[in-house]
Amino acid sequence: MTKYHFVGIKGTGMSALAQVLQGLHHEVQGSDYEKRFFTQKALEDKNIRILPFTKDNIASDEVVIAGNAFPDQHEEITKAREIGIPVYRYYDFLGDLARKYTSIAVTGTHGKTSTTGLLSHVFEKFAPVSYLIGDGTGSGSENSKYFIWESCEYKRHFLHSEPDYCIITNIEFDHSDYYKDLDDVVSAFQELALKVKKAIFACGDNEELQMIKSNVPIIYYGFNEENDFQARNVDFKSDDTGTSFDVYIRNDFYGHFKIRGYGNHNVLNALAVISFCNYMNVPIQLVRERLASFQGVKRRFSETALSGTDQVMIDDYAHHPTEIRVTIEAAKEKYRDRKIVAIFQPHTYSRTMTFMDEFSEALGTADEVYLCNIFGSAREKSGKLSIHDLQDRIPGSHILHNDNIDDLKKYDHSVLLFMGAGDIQKYQNEYRKILNP
Repeated sequence: MTKYHFVGIKGTGMSALAQVLQGLHHEVQGSDYEKRFFTQKALEDKNIRILPFTKDNIASDEVVIAGNAFPDQHEEITKAREIGIPVYRYYDFLGDLARKYTSIAVTGTHGKTSTTGLLSHVFEKFAPVSYLIGDGTGSGSENSKYFIWESCEYKRHFLHSEPDYCIITNIEFDHSDYYKDLDDVVSAFQELALKVKKAIFACGDNEELQMIKSNVPIIYYGFNEENDFQARNVDFKSDDTGTSFDVYIRNDFYGHFKIRGYGNHNVLNALAVISFCNYMNVPIQLVRERLASFQGVKRRFSETALSGTDQVMIDDYAHHPTEIRVTIEAAKEKYRDRKIVAIFQPHTYSRTMTFMDEFSEALGTADEVYLCNIFGSAREKSGKLSIHDLQDRIPGSHILHNDNIDDLKKYDHSVLLFMGAGDIQKYQNEYRKILNP
């Protein structure tokens, strides 16, 4: 048993990894800011200690895992290096851990968290598996033969691993604080593809993924007929039961499937899982049953009926224009008789600046739009623009503050769709307080 100390344990990947290692019977603790984050509950439920930052947390019998957001000059990392104990960056440790298993990396600009969660839910009933999901969920099993994890493209972190299998959901331009342009993003995914050892499962509807070269087979999935796995006859149910669709393998009927989610993006996520499971000889009936029972991951279209109102609140991590557009589409598919009120908090100044027009276009598909102040993140605390620059591009939009949040009461029989990767939950909590003083 090893004692691990996590610097920044509340991060979505870090908290999940802490749970994986605890499940493998290691001693785990960590430190972070005192501000409450949505990943904290899972750590508390598993009695994983969360401490405030101080160099006194570091002891000579520990191995330190440092979150990506914290520099080498952080007091705990500095202390660890001074006393000579091992210090790993999160992405390096993940790469080393994955080598001990048959590994399945799930990556892409969008959809990787939901796809990782869905694959883990299905595959754990087929074979012993440990998994790490980017919503802060992790599970470690001592008899695991497989390791499924969400692999992040930011700063090319996913290149620190050499997965046996890889699912790539899509490639788009994002993280403009690091990547120069779309070609730069594609080059990172291309480099990853050449590291994969056994097979790649890629969305063939994505133009950039069609250009990827690899030394292993690439199995394509999507809606287009040219794909190896194709979804047809998609039916978004209006009775709140989800979505059904047929799957064809090279134009031969394979099976009929149902999922609880809405929107084409959720069908594609399911298709990625179906194609991988078929390749691994997972029985179709098991796949069918587990797809139908999947409840989703945290902060992805998480729905709550607000007591005392006829409103539905949805919490979603969407922070890129494409994600916003498909999330609004999914809300419209499920709640066809309700007004969709989009409440969006941009994440990072650089992303907001880069995609200003795309954000305004995507948000404009909602019936009403409220904007919250830009969340700067640990790596980018300020910028040259404000939320008013985005508001000016969206006619009729409003700025949401705690002092006017009761304006949301007027949208009876509506969906309040909160989107963002920052701390937008504070607005949700404030609205709940107003409803239930």
